[in-house]
Amino acid sequence: MRLGLLTACLPGLSLDEVATFASRTGYQDLELAAWPSGGTHPHHAAHLDIAGFSRDDAARVRELLDRHGLTVSAVTYCDNNLHPDPGERDRVHRHLRACVDAAQALGVLHVNTFVGRDVTRPVADSVELAERILPPLLDYAAERGVRLLAENCPMEGWHPDGYPGNLAYSPELWDWMAGLGGDGRGFLLTYDPSHLVWLGIDPVAALDHALERGMVAHVQAKDVEIDEAARTRYGVFGKTVGRGSPTDVGWWRYRVPGRGSLDFNRLVDRLHQAGYDGAVAVEHEDPVWGGTLERTLTGLRIAADHLRPFVAPARPWPPDS
Repeated sequence: MRLGLLTACLPGLSLDEVATFASRTGYQDLELAAWPSGGTHPHHAAHLDIAGFSRDDAARVRELLDRHGLTVSAVTYCDNNLHPDPGERDRVHRHLRACVDAAQALGVLHVNTFVGRDVTRPVADSVELAERILPPLLDYAAERGVRLLAENCPMEGWHPDGYPGNLAYSPELWDWMAGLGGDGRGFLLTYDPSHLVWLGIDPVAALDHALERGMVAHVQAKDVEIDEAARTRYGVFGKTVGRGSPTDVGWWRYRVPGRGSLDFNRLVDRLHQAGYDGAVAVEHEDPVWGGTLERTLTGLRIAADHLRPFVAPARPWPPDS
């Protein structure tokens, strides 16, 4: 198992700068953010220039990461593959296929994305849409030796009332998405426990469910802080009066590992027991340790210090020196 870092929280740094920081901080792996260039979202970076990504580009990236002693766990581009606008949906699919091509050139096995949802229609309509239009994307990846993964983020920000906008948020849906492609080509899972807690799902039981079915291909480490008194005031759907955005629920927020309620010692132990040998990649969306580059980097150091004893391989005994 390797301690990883999703690079999306560092959009203002070059890949070389990210790799330098990561290796010096004890990270071993990068989950490379690959959103389209020119975006302004604080957690959407373009550390791979996917448009026109060539084998020469792949060679330069491999050389850079080799120099820093880092490997790549996944190429990540999470967008709405079931967007209600067909033109926008086609753009998302084109970029996702380009991410698959880049992963193939880099020798990376996984591309991380979302299933998505048409939030203008009932969930059942999105299920039917997914079963019709997503298998060709899964086939495209499989033909290139790449596997598409779906993160279990609800993406409540895509819905005007904060309801789930990504059909990958529960164990029931994990079972469904695994069968989307047929012949074992369905989505595997990027497991992020932080989303499960505020949905009322036991993160350990859900992880056991996914591990038993061989679905966990990648893991993201993000914590969550719950304010139970505020939940009593607002209810599970969050506050209504004065709500500033779909994600402004008022009773929970994401934190870096070690600053919330999750027991990563227990979660990572479950992964060890199951023989998982992939990455546990920190995803930083902590508002306390964010807002500036300096605070974001501090948050990533806090996360690495918290997770390293659970994730990183033990030092050899006797010591080398």
